[in-house]
Amino acid sequence: MPTIVTRRLRKGPVLAEKTVRALGDRMLVALRLEDAELSILLVDDRQIQELNRIHREKDKPTDVLAFPLDEEPTEGVPRLLGDVVISLPTALRQARSRKRTLFPEVRFLLAHGVMHLLGFDHGTPEEKREMDALTRKLVRDVSPRPRPSRKKTR
Repeated sequence: MPTIVTRRLRKGPVLAEKTVRALGDRMLVALRLEDAELSILLVDDRQIQELNRIHREKDKPTDVLAFPLDEEPTEGVPRLLGDVVISLPTALRQARSRKRTLFPEVRFLLAHGVMHLLGFDHGTPEEKREMDALTRKLVRDVSPRPRPSRKKTR
């Protein structure tokens, strides 16, 4: 279940590649796609704007893009899901506006991108409800569970 993470920005928010890789691996396990391969690209706003312009004809930065591979899975060969591209500067701005740190924002964006790789979309209100619910469930499934407190009792 390899998750491949590539960082293509020199400056900007810091989020360790190994942290993002572990998150991707946990998502694959939660989705029972342990044998699949996921590619994650961390970029800046300029790079994601270029991809958004080329592939979606929207000449502006965005937070996340997903590029699914349309190949049928082959027996005995890892399933190649595709690429999720995340703009770390945009993710950081959104995290700050939501009064949270960068990691939970990236976790949500990655879950959203993975849902796109699996064929979900949000073009209609019904599709959006379904995709949002699946995204939230995936985020919950990979989030650390609160530990029970160990208060001393007398």
